[in-house]
Amino acid sequence: MGPAAAIPRIPKLLNAMLQTAAHLLASKPDLVVLVDFGVFNLRLASTLRRFGYAGPILDVFPPGTWLDNADKARKVSALTVPLTAFAHQYEFYRSIGCRIEYFGHPLASSYPLRPQRAAPDRDGGVVAMLPGSRAGELRRHLPVLAAAYRVLQQRRPKLRGTFAAADARAAARIARTIEGEALTNVEIAHGVRDAVAQADGAWVASGTAVLEAALTGLSVVALYVIPPALIWYGRRMIRHRFITLPNLVLGREVVPELLQEQATPERLADTLETLMNDPARQYAEFAELHRALGPSDAMQRCASYAVELAANGDVAA
Repeated sequence: MGPAAAIPRIPKLLNAMLQTAAHLLASKPDLVVLVDFGVFNLRLASTLRRFGYAGPILDVFPPGTWLDNADKARKVSALTVPLTAFAHQYEFYRSIGCRIEYFGHPLASSYPLRPQRAAPDRDGGVVAMLPGSRAGELRRHLPVLAAAYRVLQQRRPKLRGTFAAADARAAARIARTIEGEALTNVEIAHGVRDAVAQADGAWVASGTAVLEAALTGLSVVALYVIPPALIWYGRRMIRHRFITLPNLVLGREVVPELLQEQATPERLADTLETLMNDPARQYAEFAELHRALGPSDAMQRCASYAVELAANGDVAA
């Protein structure tokens, strides 16, 4: 989002955090579970500790997974029981003597690898288009995805497309794009799972959806476009070679990342068509991705650990 978009939201979020803290302090739950949203949840955890909450706080998906920030890791570990979904973060915390738990990534069991499919006919196929959920993502990604779809449809006259809508607002915006761009053979699905179910390939805005799509085994190309004013800020924040989760987990590019000026309709069409013509190219990598994300029962193990914390308190703290 960048600081310009984030700063106006601070008063509302601060108020929500204080109300949440007051409710939790009054109700005294056996366990507080924080999920992601590190900027908000770390302050919530700190406020709870400051005002006397002594029960366990489980921080699922703690902040800074790939940033390797030692100060942040020590703060998270001091306030909560961090529960990461990534071996990289587990190893980093352990290397600096911080407590952390790791049972694998819950999505690995939620999105099983489908049987490998043959390449679609050269004049057809189904393409999923996942533009993101935020208003800015929809505004920046829908036009280029619509244009890429037209380019690919010119080459494949029987091509069909499915847009993923995160909610009703996104669905309405996508519907206006379909009508305004006069796209044919295109439908709207609710969420990632429905959008990729019958797809042969997908264009996916960088985020968790890239991991979800890759775990199913279909051909995936990632894209992302941010406002030019945020490019400098983004480069300061992100120092890794990759930004998508499959590439970060495996340490190499298995999902092509077309960012900023690289995300042209022609290049998006070329890159995805190459993968659709040879689906085995990514399929083997995505099978390895499943293995790299840990045990298939990660969700159950995370839940069991949370129940144990609630029943017995933070005995290891």
